[in-house]
Formats: sequence, structure tokens, C-alpha cells
Amino acid sequence: MFTVFTTFLLLGFYSFGGPAAHIGFFQRAFVQEKKWISDDDFNHAVALCQFLPGPASSQLGMYIGYKKAGYLGAVAAFIGFTLPSFALLTAVAMASSSVTQNSVVDSLILAAKLLAVIVVADALWGMAKKNLTSALTITIAVITAIWVYFSTGLLGQILPICIAAAIGYGLSYKNAEPAKTQQAISIKPHMGILSTFIILLVVLPFIASYSQGFNLFNIFYQAGSFVFGGGHVVLPLLQPMMEGLVSESTFINAYASAQLVPGPMFTMASYLGASIDSLHPVLGSLIATIAVFLPGALLLFAFVPAWKALFAHQRLKHSITLVNASVVGLLASAFVTPIMTSGIKSWFDIVLVVVGFIAFKQFKCPVWLLAALLFVANYFIVI
Repeated sequence: MFTVFTTFLLLGFYSFGGPAAHIGFFQRAFVQEKKWISDDDFNHAVALCQFLPGPASSQLGMYIGYKKAGYLGAVAAFIGFTLPSFALLTAVAMASSSVTQNSVVDSLILAAKLLAVIVVADALWGMAKKNLTSALTITIAVITAIWVYFSTGLLGQILPICIAAAIGYGLSYKNAEPAKTQQAISIKPHMGILSTFIILLVVLPFIASYSQGFNLFNIFYQAGSFVFGGGHVVLPLLQPMMEGLVSESTFINAYASAQLVPGPMFTMASYLGASIDSLHPVLGSLIATIAVFLPGALLLFAFVPAWKALFAHQRLKHSITLVNASVVGLLASAFVTPIMTSGIKSWFDIVLVVVGFIAFKQFKCPVWLLAALLFVANYFIVI
């Protein structure tokens, strides 16, 4: 468990770039290097996390920790990956000021964005080679990428995966193999965990008035239960729910500060929780952070048994193949925007990305060294 914590803590210090970049970092670290999880299991987990509310990359991290060391490993992965951004945003909120940018900060942000481009490109290349093995899988990936690029909201993520699964299931009848003896597979969620999620969702609003702590926990739990699309979506959902608790400028500061730190953007909840006047900043930050991540964690482990059973079903193997191809398209769209569009602004950036990718892929340059080199290059250009 300690190994899980320290590994995710290190990732939490340099995982800039949002969910797509985090998936790239995880694929590199836990599939290619440490081999804690197989390619297939990783792809299945990415697909599952896209279906569920909550922060997809954090859910994926918890799943990887769970595969390595059980539920304690999932907790260790969550704490390790979230701790750096939680601490930084809590400290910024306590200072009651936004992060002041200067040439060093500008260079750090630029380097982090370019590093995200390189890491996601590497992950995308590896997943494409693994999963795009026929004209049909390539077509599914391309259509998914185009659909996601030009769509918004929940349907932009889930609909192409559902369609790919349906096409694959239809093909399983057309290309049916001789019947095999197979035990019946129980495809159902973990009802105890799912019941906990539902009970909290229903009960919390009734006890929210008892204290500011309960009220804060309820607000962020409700937000975390219905947010698809990551931290960029949770902020506008939270704003009307927290009217009277924090000012409008606090929301702007929370969003801006969350852009400048590594790790999940859901930790903007840490900033907002620390800004509640009637609670100690650390306590408020802790309550808000746990509450906003808890629904996604409960839903993840409620549906893991059903998801695993689905992927173990013989009739669904064609669906699995096309779902994996659709996930590649999903990541490809995210690679174009926001990863490339926010990271590459000039020909100099393109040169840095190409050189960095070669160093990363061919010469196995460590991530920390590559990040340092990108920072130095950007700093001297800015100066």
C-alpha cells in the first residue's frame, strides 16, 4: 500500500493537463513500466470511468490502486494523487489571493502543457497499435474522435461507446462460433456499495441544516454525484448551490488556481471549502474534497463487478473490441483539444514536442528530466 501511495504522490506532483493527460501518465506508468495492470484491463477501466459521474482520471487511479492492493490500495492511490493539489489549493485559499503569475510560473505552465502533449501522444500511439487492428476498429475510432470533437456534454462521451458496443454485439451473432459450455455469469453491481451511494444522496439534504459541515458535505456530494466531464463542469454546477457561502470572485479564483496546479481539477473543491468563513479552512477544504470525490468512488466500486462480468461474457467479445477502439478515438479527440490546442502555440513548441517525444520514446528519458528540460527551454525563451 505504501508503494501505491508514493507512486501516485509522485504523479500528483507533475500530472498537469487534465483527465486525458492523466490517463496518458497512468498508461505509461502502470501499464508500460510497472505493469500493475494489463492493457485490456486498463482499456476496460477507462471505458467504465467514462460511463460514470465523477472525475474519470481519479476513478481510474483508484481502480489501479485497487488492482494492486485492494480497497486500501484504492484509498492510497486517491490520497497520493490528490494530496499535492489539495494542499496547494488550500494554502492559496487561506492566503486569500490568487496565484500571481510571473516568468517562472509562465514557463512552468508551458512546460507542463508540452509535457502533457508528449505523454498523451505516447499513450495514444501505444493504445492505437494495440486496439486498431482492422478496418472496422479504425473506422470506429475515427468516427468516435470526430463525434467527441464536435459534441459537448454527456452524450459526447457515452453515446459513441454505447453504439460501438451495440455494433460489436450485433456482429457476435453474425460471426457466431460453435456453442461452448459456459457457466452463467451474474451481471449485477455491488448492491451494498450502490445502496450506500443512494442513501447518502437521499439522506444528506435532510440533515444539511444541522450544521455548516453537513451542509457543505451535502453540496459537494450532490455535485459529485451528477457531474460528467470533469472539473470544468463542476464549477458552474456548484455556483448556484453555494450562493451566500462564497463570493463570485472566489469561484473565479478557485477555477484559475486549479488550472495552475497538477492533479485532478475536482480539487477546486478544496479551495472553495477552505473559503467558507464559518469553518476552519483546513476542515472546510477536507470536507469539500472528500464529499466531491466520494460519489465517483462509490459508483466505481459498485459497478466494477458488473463491468468485469460483462467483459468476461463470451457473447460480448466483439463489443469489447469495438469499445476499446472507441476509447482510442475518445483519447484522440482529447489529444487534439484541449491537450494540443492549449499546449502548442508556436513553431518553437512544435520543435520542443518533437524533440521531447523522441527523447521520451526512443531514449527513455525520465518524465521528471523531460519536464525540467522543457521548463528550462521555455524559461529562457520567455526571458
